[in-house]
Amino acid sequence: MLFPTLSFGLFFLVVFAFTWSTTSNDWRKLVLLIASWIFYGAWDWRFVPLLIISAVMNWGVAALIARSEDARRRKALMLGGVVVNLLMLGFFKYFDFFAEQGGNLLELFGVKQDAALMQVILPVGISFFTFQGISYAVDVYKGRVPAARLLDILLLMSFFPHLVAGPIVRASDLVPQFQEKPKLNRGMVTMGLLLIVWGLFKKAVIASELATAFVDPVFETPAMHGSVDLVLAAYGYAVQIYCDFSAYSDMAIGIAALLGYRFPRNFDRPYRAASLQEFWRRWHISLSRWLRDYLYIDALGGNRGGKTRVYRNLMITMLLGGLWHGAAWTFVIWGGLHGAALCVERWWARSEVTKAWVLPHWAKVALTFHVVVLGWVFFRAASFGDAIAYLGGIFAPATGAMTATPLVVALILFGLAIHALPWDAMQRAAQRLRTLPAPALAIALAATMLVVDAMRYEGVAPFIYFRF
Repeated sequence: MLFPTLSFGLFFLVVFAFTWSTTSNDWRKLVLLIASWIFYGAWDWRFVPLLIISAVMNWGVAALIARSEDARRRKALMLGGVVVNLLMLGFFKYFDFFAEQGGNLLELFGVKQDAALMQVILPVGISFFTFQGISYAVDVYKGRVPAARLLDILLLMSFFPHLVAGPIVRASDLVPQFQEKPKLNRGMVTMGLLLIVWGLFKKAVIASELATAFVDPVFETPAMHGSVDLVLAAYGYAVQIYCDFSAYSDMAIGIAALLGYRFPRNFDRPYRAASLQEFWRRWHISLSRWLRDYLYIDALGGNRGGKTRVYRNLMITMLLGGLWHGAAWTFVIWGGLHGAALCVERWWARSEVTKAWVLPHWAKVALTFHVVVLGWVFFRAASFGDAIAYLGGIFAPATGAMTATPLVVALILFGLAIHALPWDAMQRAAQRLRTLPAPALAIALAATMLVVDAMRYEGVAPFIYFRF
């Protein structure tokens, strides 16, 4: 069950009605918990027990840590919880990948045997809820948060607005909200509905249209397209992936707001960053902070130690961050590219040799953006060879006909333009909508959602050319 679907809309209306009709906060959380399991089970009921077991395990580990006064036992419990989470994630997401790589390695030494591929089904959202479990256990061990009740942790890790695609909401952000019965005001309703419509628009009108009409065909057969198409498709994918990821985050934040809860922002105009470090402070913020706090600082030591250790930590963090996105070498290379760029950027900022080379702000933004776009080519390509062929085609003599339409170019430019809108603009729009009468607001938003949903099925082009 996905957000931009009619089935989810009907599901949410039922959940909304039941949630706000309860008088007890515990009953309210129980309703949301059951609804979250139904939401997850709509994809595959077989993995609902996995979600429950993961939550119970992390709750139990944190409870034991909180009760123990022995430092060694506390650390052993924390490490044990982290290992179990990683083993679960590793089995479902990476078993076949590493089995295949192991088989390839044995072939280099003359040992030929079939890789023990099990074709393990990847549970939806496992990367997100295992990261939540790890952060909760570590935070309890570090004394950042107190151990919480089982019901709160079950709901934290199963809460359907962020379960499938994030943001990664930590216990310190959400559990205190669970402990008090939330209130719904007109401002939260307006902002929530506006974010849902805005996310639906970015997903259905921009991301989906760019993907199906242009980006996917170009990346699937780059040899059949000229250099202009290849460049535009790379820019188009940068817009598509931003609109896709940020759309789900916006909808998640909006859905949570309608249920009375506040999620942190997850995107903040990342393509306006003037450095890779700034980019990662703006892109998928909840993941970036997780990697920084729990992997780069807690596990690897952060900036402590000499320059070599810092560069090593940056590379490990970004390589593992790339692997987190998918079990393929293209994701590892994407992470390695960002890690290497972050190391170069750090060296450049601290080197005496380069202090005279000061780029203007616009040049830094342009350079950062194009490094990010280069990385997206590896992220999107089916293989490393495809990515190299794609990049080689950009500089090769034009061979294929140009297929980019004026609509595609307009969507790319429009996507970059709306990407630059500050969060304050959304808040101001919500404040203005608050002054409308409730019936008018409901009708306007419902009409907008219907039009956008129709675009999702019919495509943008029929609406542009008035062919309804």
